[in-house]
Amino acid sequence: MGFTFQFIIRLFLTMLMSVILTPLIKLLAFKIGATDAPSERRINQKTMPTAGGLAIFISFSVIVLFESWSTPDFSRIVWILISAAVVVITGLIDDIKELNPKQKTLGVVIASCMVYYLAEIGFHTLSIPFLGTFELGWLSLPMTIIWILAITNAVNLIDGLDGLAAGVSMIALATIGLVSYFFLPGYGVFLAIIIFSLIAAIAGFFPYNFHPATIYLGDTGALFLGFMIAIFSLQGLKNATFISVLTPMFILGVPITDTVYAMIRRVFNKQPISAPDKMHLHHRLLSLGFTHRGAVLTIYAMALVFSFIALLMNHASTSATILLIIATIVGLELFIELIGLVGENHQPLLKTLKFIGNRRYRQEVLNKRKK
Repeated sequence: MGFTFQFIIRLFLTMLMSVILTPLIKLLAFKIGATDAPSERRINQKTMPTAGGLAIFISFSVIVLFESWSTPDFSRIVWILISAAVVVITGLIDDIKELNPKQKTLGVVIASCMVYYLAEIGFHTLSIPFLGTFELGWLSLPMTIIWILAITNAVNLIDGLDGLAAGVSMIALATIGLVSYFFLPGYGVFLAIIIFSLIAAIAGFFPYNFHPATIYLGDTGALFLGFMIAIFSLQGLKNATFISVLTPMFILGVPITDTVYAMIRRVFNKQPISAPDKMHLHHRLLSLGFTHRGAVLTIYAMALVFSFIALLMNHASTSATILLIIATIVGLELFIELIGLVGENHQPLLKTLKFIGNRRYRQEVLNKRKK
């Protein structure tokens, strides 16, 4: 009971620190030029301060250093925070003077290598049902880098509406925290404490960021949150299994879906993969008549559904998990085609269902005529 009370107090202090720091970061953002001016690609109608992620990073770092200084994992936590600082600095520079994709990628790759070599976090083995366990060997580092890059960029891509990336990140982190606590023996409890400390830091920032926002996460915050989600998910992937790999992928179903379909859309439209557009999930919902808050809340609901599926997967058998994955993919594809995320001309599943339906209808008409 005493530990639980102390933990709640620490979470409250973390949130309070973030609440106090955010207005100060807002003033700093204007002074250093970390602002977002209105443009064709932006939703905002006035110049907005960015780099709000600094408040989250500082609050989280202070409380985590305090919580872990006397634990055996203190050195690992320090290296994780130093690596995260590299990502935060990369994002801050981008918020001030807009880096190109290669420069941002370089910053995340450097941080990923630091995590792999200094914090000793990464893929090492992979267990696949019916095939066995494989030692990754030299593939361990590149797979770790690809994993971190993919999740970091996925979270960064959905940061297009007030409170969207922050809210989805809290849902994802809460799910990872629950999975860590219940399914990772030993270290999982400490990991859950660290994860919920980050959630508390985001919660303190969230009231300033939800619509109508007074400050944005910026790349400072979006890259940091994506990086930390990737790191936390990797904690359970040192000896990765089929389920442990799929769990974080489903938890991050919304940003991963948005990223994958953005890549598909750009390939179909013969555009560079990194080319910006206004066809992301939140853009499509807005174009269909959703309000700003309505679009955000809809995506929150999707994130919760993905998280619930991820939790179910940890209880289901392998065959049930495979069926669950198939059902999810089919349902997701239908939703994506209905809102036109790839484009109105790319609806293979809907066209197939229409063809089958029309064929049956024509057959019924012919049968009636014969009678």
